[in-house]
Amino acid sequence: MSSVICGSLAFDTIMSFEGRFAEQILPDQLHILNVSFLVPALRREFGGCAGNIAYSLKQLGGSPLPMATVGSDGTDYLARMKAQGISTEFVREVDDLYTAQAMIMTDRDNNQITAFHPGAMMQAHISRIEARSDIRLGIISPDGRDAMLQHAEQFKAAGIPFVFDPGQGLPMFDGPELAHFVELASWVTVNDYEGRMLCDRTGLSCAELSKRVLGLVVTLGAEGCEVWVDGEKTVVPPVKAEAVVDPTGCGDAFRGALLFGLEQGWSLARCAVLGNRVGAHKIASRGGQNYTLDLDEISALRNTSGH
Repeated sequence: MSSVICGSLAFDTIMSFEGRFAEQILPDQLHILNVSFLVPALRREFGGCAGNIAYSLKQLGGSPLPMATVGSDGTDYLARMKAQGISTEFVREVDDLYTAQAMIMTDRDNNQITAFHPGAMMQAHISRIEARSDIRLGIISPDGRDAMLQHAEQFKAAGIPFVFDPGQGLPMFDGPELAHFVELASWVTVNDYEGRMLCDRTGLSCAELSKRVLGLVVTLGAEGCEVWVDGEKTVVPPVKAEAVVDPTGCGDAFRGALLFGLEQGWSLARCAVLGNRVGAHKIASRGGQNYTLDLDEISALRNTSGH
């Protein structure tokens, strides 16, 4: 069974600010905001939601099929994915654009400020989803606006159940558009901030949203996550990380585990348990694709994830 992962492939430039944003940004001066942050540490990583989710799913033994676009500078990314055994058959190259770029700054409390240049991602809608015997699941993660709209319709038309994961792309859509995504999707996953925005724009509570899909997952970072099924909430407790190094890509690691569990036919709560474990493992390493789960760890993660 394979899962189509619609979203971005991007290069992440990650910077570490040793202070706190809250101490530098004055709320009563936001109308004349002019701040500069000294970032002694900087590195460039392979990232993007589709890339990160595919990496997580592949680590767990799944079969990801990322559907994304890269620019003229994406050769190294494609080579890396192929070396990891991740299929690139649905990755389109656009010669006259750059691959999407994310500039991410993290403060000492793991708060983040991100600037994102979409580049080739804005051509992602050119790729189409078609029914295929080996494709059983999908996910719509942050991508070009047209791609998210069209791919959701194409998943539904192809009879492929999918997870709606709007992420940082959520503000691009109004209430009726978001409600239509929910209508098409089988599952929805958001973080707590996105969850509040989704509820506000649709006018629906988490309980009400969960009655329109098979389940809703709201991740809460270090507090674990909420799993909503048919209006009922289950709180899945967090897993304590061995070290808190970098939150970049933790949500995507969780979503890769979510897809893996759904591929296995697990309950949504059991999928979330695995997601919390993989997210806690990921946060102990820098970047979204530098952690490694060995075979013993993978077996342990699968077998201790509840029922």
